[in-house]
Amino acid sequence: MNLKQYLESKEGKSIVSSANADGMVTSAIYSRPHVFDDGTLAFVMRKRLTHENLKTNPYASYMFIEDGHGYQGIRLFLKKTKEDTDNALIDSMKRRCLTPEEDEAKGPKFLVYFRVERILPLIGDGDTGIEGGHSQLALDPWSV
Repeated sequence: MNLKQYLESKEGKSIVSSANADGMVTSAIYSRPHVFDDGTLAFVMRKRLTHENLKTNPYASYMFIEDGHGYQGIRLFLKKTKEDTDNALIDSMKRRCLTPEEDEAKGPKFLVYFRVERILPLIGDGDTGIEGGHSQLALDPWSV
């Protein structure tokens, strides 16, 4: 199973964590990412703390916790690769339905792209069986 198939076939909660240049960490609830055929992920982000952190530190982590009994899910180690501000593109990808006035009041949107550097299960460091990340990367700064 690849990452796109996994995320489209499961229900659950998504959390993105990032840190600024000084290492101060934040976590936020996000919608599931958009997964492209090449394995790249993208999140629609507002001008909030997570987006601001990514300006000075391109690394983030994503946790998907499956609904149901127990603790099933995945953790992704991500590196920002680019950002897009094309409103037509972003509007075509957003999943949330707001009126134009509500949308504008929430501030600008950005489509932020990431490369998946590593995929781990929600608990432990075993193999997830999900293609699309490099689960065998050296542990250096991303040790668990």
